[in-house]
Amino acid sequence: MKDVIILAIESSCDETACAIVKNGNEILASKVATQIDVHTLYGGVVPEIASRIHVENISIIIKETLKQANLTVNDVDAIAFTKGPGLIGSLHVGVLAAKTLAWAYNKPLVGVHHLSGHIYANAFVDKLQFPLLALVVSGGHTELVYMKEDYDFKVIGTTLDDAIGESYDKVGRLLDLPYPGGPKIDKLSKLGQPVYKLPKPKVDSPLDFSFSGLKSAIMQSINRIEKSGEKVDINDMCASFQQTALSALWDRVDYALKNYDVKQFVLAGGVAANSKLREIVQQKMQQDYPNISYIIPPLSCCTDNAAMIGASGYIAYLKGIRSDYSTSAMASIDLEN
Repeated sequence: MKDVIILAIESSCDETACAIVKNGNEILASKVATQIDVHTLYGGVVPEIASRIHVENISIIIKETLKQANLTVNDVDAIAFTKGPGLIGSLHVGVLAAKTLAWAYNKPLVGVHHLSGHIYANAFVDKLQFPLLALVVSGGHTELVYMKEDYDFKVIGTTLDDAIGESYDKVGRLLDLPYPGGPKIDKLSKLGQPVYKLPKPKVDSPLDFSFSGLKSAIMQSINRIEKSGEKVDINDMCASFQQTALSALWDRVDYALKNYDVKQFVLAGGVAANSKLREIVQQKMQQDYPNISYIIPPLSCCTDNAAMIGASGYIAYLKGIRSDYSTSAMASIDLEN
């Protein structure tokens, strides 16, 4: 079978990325230009600034990726790109770049859902097995996705308010930690103990998530401690928040694994880089579900990158999924369509 080479572009938030992927599981080249240092100054991603930096970086990143792979655009079979969801201005930069390359070199266009990319990032570790359950956790998403077969997505659980990554950032701000809050809380929690009692988030559905109440509980706890004249132990508060949030996450995964036919479980998204979550998944899967295989993606494939878009785009390409030049970026888009 002929090798299929995909050039992929990702620009949904504050990373400008390009990658070249062979057969959906081999990275020939991957480049990511992050804007984290810029947005840290503002305590979060500023959409207008992100868009402008994407414009400055996109051509350079594509050229560097092709150079790293020692290929030209003529050598690739298709151009994959993130069509959504994400920041609309940022997405537009990547979509326009992909359409321009496809038109100039007469290559097929393959639009990819950002979350499908996070799921298929696991293909760089091992072959995906179906039926599959994916926990997608990031700054903008917290979803349980069930897949009976390749590229068949069914969202069986989602957040009713904040995504877990968003809640990490909000709690980080409450504790005066620099943006992004997730890595800082993960690091500080190792130095503390979960001694502060926080309510575990409750929702009517056993598969849906909620994290806004947890943030409010921490704010009230901080106010209560300070009013009593005591000082909040930041390390202990980080440990308390992380234990409560991740316990709520696993409860939903546990319910899904018990109630759905699952052959493999995969972790996906930026929060998949969280060391405690990775530890919990490994421990629980080995202890409670020895007959279900699982994949934890490498750290390089957790945060936004274009290789994951190439992995997802490869499957879409094989299935005959194509986009035309009327395709536009979409800030919100349903994974199931």
